Amino acid sequence: MSTRAPEAFAHRPPLTLQLRRRLELPGVMSWVVIALVPSVAMGLWNTGHQARVAIARLGAQAPPDWRLAMLEGLGLGLAEGGVLSEIVHGALYVAPLLFVAAVLAYAWEYLFARARHRLMGPGTLVTVLIFTLLLPPATPLWQCGLGISFAMVFGKLIFGGTGRNFLNPALTGLAFLYFSFPTHMVGDPMWPLIAGYAGTTAYAIAAEGGMSALAAAGFTWWDAFLGRVPGLLGQTSVLAALIGAAVLISRRIASWRIMAGVLVGATAMGLVFNSAQLGAHSAFTVPWHWHLVLGGVAFGAVFVATDPVSAPMTDPGRWIYGVLIGVAVVVIRLVNPAHPDGVLLAVLLGNLCAPLIDHFTIRLHARKHAYRRSGSGA
Repeated sequence: MSTRAPEAFAHRPPLTLQLRRRLELPGVMSWVVIALVPSVAMGLWNTGHQARVAIARLGAQAPPDWRLAMLEGLGLGLAEGGVLSEIVHGALYVAPLLFVAAVLAYAWEYLFARARHRLMGPGTLVTVLIFTLLLPPATPLWQCGLGISFAMVFGKLIFGGTGRNFLNPALTGLAFLYFSFPTHMVGDPMWPLIAGYAGTTAYAIAAEGGMSALAAAGFTWWDAFLGRVPGLLGQTSVLAALIGAAVLISRRIASWRIMAGVLVGATAMGLVFNSAQLGAHSAFTVPWHWHLVLGGVAFGAVFVATDPVSAPMTDPGRWIYGVLIGVAVVVIRLVNPAHPDGVLLAVLLGNLCAPLIDHFTIRLHARKHAYRRSGSGA
């Protein structure tokens, strides 16, 4: 059995979907969109909530903003409060990014489909949603457009479209932005929703000042689990990711082995750093159970690492792949301050290793099978 890498580069129809599930690809993508709904909803609310926290802290120094003017016109101003007002406030940040990403993604999909005389492939909406949910709320629209264009062209379409890429398209576009505009994507602060407000992510607070700084900021473990902390647009809520995981697993769309492997790897490496006391930096003191709820570990494990095209196809390979990503997340977080979350680079590393993991697990299985046959024949 051949691995996926030669198939991807030779532009032959991939075997992965035949091996993984019998559902047709459009149906699979529809369920992924449904599974993303809780993360989208939580992202809308939390973005609006954190924006209002920033405005409250700035007080009279808060600069004028077109979003506030629009909220006042809708009768949902700051004085009104309430969940609905916060959701609408968050939507005013998310909707422009989502619109730009969707228009450009479908435009590139259409251009490549027309040039190749093919139908437009499925999965574009999933790429758009995941890409947008992993952006900082204050991302300029032109950067969003540049990133999604790179994701579609160089992460997906140049290889032949859905099923032929070997890297996750959304992460490919995000990696381009992270390395091209590091101060905007991972700088300090990376979450300045309101001009003049030096916001930062919850994990960055813990990494820089330890757990005492996180407590002083008013964040608890349950806040991080529910998603009531500053972060990227859609990755803060572990609860929302778990609801999405239940949908994907129940429909046999995503591998629970990959999700579990990521959690096992992150937990194990967190325990290693906690027990070994390898450094005096505040990041090394972050307890292992906090690593699971801060940043994008849960979102990455559920929606990004489980991409059926760029992940391994064998069950043992999925365990190895998941554990590798979980270990890499914690290592990158603790030893590379330039990338305080680590999920993006960890999953891309896993994508690059997936063909190799499949190669060795398939060879090992073949050798075991041959050994058993020779033993039974003797």
